Formats: sequence, C-alpha cells, structure tokens
Amino acid sequence: MTVAAAPRPDAPVRLGIAFVPTHEPETLRPLATTAEAAGLDDLWVWEDCFKQSGLASASAALAWTERIRVGIGLMPAPLRSTAITAMEIATLARLFPGRFLPAVGHGVQEWMAQSGVRAGSPLTLLREHTDALRRLLAGEEVTTSGRYVTLDRVRLDWPPEPGLPLWLGGVGPRSLALVGELGDGLVLANALTPDDVRGSVATARDAAKGAGRRLPDVHATLIAATGPGAQERLDAELPQWGAEPGRGVGAAGDARAIADGVLRLADAGATAVAIQPTADEPDLPGLVELLGREVRPLLSTD
Repeated sequence: MTVAAAPRPDAPVRLGIAFVPTHEPETLRPLATTAEAAGLDDLWVWEDCFKQSGLASASAALAWTERIRVGIGLMPAPLRSTAITAMEIATLARLFPGRFLPAVGHGVQEWMAQSGVRAGSPLTLLREHTDALRRLLAGEEVTTSGRYVTLDRVRLDWPPEPGLPLWLGGVGPRSLALVGELGDGLVLANALTPDDVRGSVATARDAAKGAGRRLPDVHATLIAATGPGAQERLDAELPQWGAEPGRGVGAAGDARAIADGVLRLADAGATAVAIQPTADEPDLPGLVELLGREVRPLLSTD
C-alpha cells in the first residue's frame, strides 16, 4: 500500500529535538551542541518529577550554544513560588535574549501530591500564577491575595526586555481553554495523533478568540525512531507515554517517514515540532544529524 505524503503547511514548521529525561543528564551537552550544529530550530528540555530540573537543563544548554532556541515544557506551577519563577525566567531571558522560551503548567497531579504541593484547584492556581507572573515579567509592582498566590509589593529589579512570550501547557478541555485565554503559545506535553492535536488546537484557539486575543504558536511532540528495528522500538516506547501502537502516534522509518509525521502535525495546527527519541535510541547524535541533514529540507514550503 502506498501512503500519501503529508500535506505541507502554509508556513514552515520549526523543527527541534526533545531532551527526554529517560536519558542521562550528562548526555545533554553533546545533544545541545549537535542540535545547533545540525541547524535545528529548537531544543526542548523537560521537567518531569523526579528526574531532571528543566531550568538547570535550559541554563546549561543555553550556555553551551549560541543560536538555538531552548524551551522548557513544562515548569509545574505548584513546585515554585511565583516570585522565584519570575526571577528565574527574567534572569535567563536577559542572559540569553531571544533564545529562552518559558512555559508553565499545573503539573501532573500525582507528582504534585508526592511533592506535598497538590492544589485543590489546579486551574485556579495556574490562572493566578500566570497572571501574577506575566505582570512581574512586565516590570510591574504586584500586590495580590488569591487562593494560592499572595504577593506584597513585589517588583523585579531586572525584568526581561518587553515582549517575552509565556507559553502554557494543557491536556484537558478546561486546561486548553485556559491556555487559549492566557497563553502566548500552547505546549502539548503528550505525544498525540494529528487528529488529537487538531482538536486541542481548536479548543485553545476558540478560547483565545473568545477572550479577544489570538494563540499564534503551538508546540507538539513526535516520538520517532529510525534505523534497524525502528517500528518495533517505537511500538515498545509508546505505552510509557500513554499511547497505543497503531493509533498514528509517532513515526518510524527513514527521513521521509519522519518528515511526513512532522508535516501531519503541522497540518493539524502545530507551528513547532520536537522529535522525541526513544529511550533506547542507539545513536542520538546520528538521529539529530539526520534531522538537520535530511528531514529539515523535506519540510520546506518552497
């Protein structure tokens, strides 16, 4: 059976690599430098409990590189006070102008419970956190007393330059609607089918439209495997991320197969796609070089 090539989006999709916390922290440096040398647009680091710090990883990756954009998907709001989060974001944004992309979410509730910070209303916390965080990053003096976020005349001495985007993450309909209402971009933290991405994007963008704003950017993840046994490795990887083999999640095969997977997500509304390697990826630098050398040219709209 011949599989039709994926449709091409109107604008070129950003191509990145995800630093998955199933890989050792010490593998980040060669991954970051190889990704930049390969010409990839983005490096996304994760903050899964209780694996690796997203902010520490982002700081190191930014220092080791000069061009590539580094995003965090996602910083769980309950784990840090809003003031500390604002200080951390502002510092990195000033040290590496235009290259750091912060993104926050309400966290995986089981992990938040383990950490002793689970909120009774995760969405209320994320709303209060996002509102105060955005105001602090804008250089305002913030006084607020909410259900979860309380600040008394807090102002950053060194806010970032104006225009720093603040992305949010979500999965369920109410979370997606909140992202549309408050976020500058949507981070889809789970690997999803193109149809799932399309539905999530529609929910978030409808909410943004209802709030009189627009949601220009959407980040999606594509689990990918190439080389010998690629399909078997992909099928073995998917269950640990809540996905079933055969449902259209991920891509296995050569550069064309991976590029078509990226283009299907872009056609569903993603403006940036990060390739997520399997935990048993035998040649991570080789995969990154393949993305830059062979996959990226296949994404061109020319």
